Amino acid sequence: MPKMKTHKASKKRFRVTATGKLKRRQAGKKHLLSHKTGKRKRHLRGVVVDGGKLSRKYIEAMGGKA
Repeated sequence: MPKMKTHKASKKRFRVTATGKLKRRQAGKKHLLSHKTGKRKRHLRGVVVDGGKLSRKYIEAMGGKA
């Protein structure tokens, strides 16, 4: 059985915390910002920590333990 390759795109976008959760940036802050309100942009600024089923899938794809 060959080794499982890490998903490089996920590796660049996400980070796994010490407790095994997924740390990611909010989507929607790259372009078309002029019509978005300041409040909306402010809330998109932070980092999100995910611990759901989908995050576990990404952690496995990156070669971590889920």
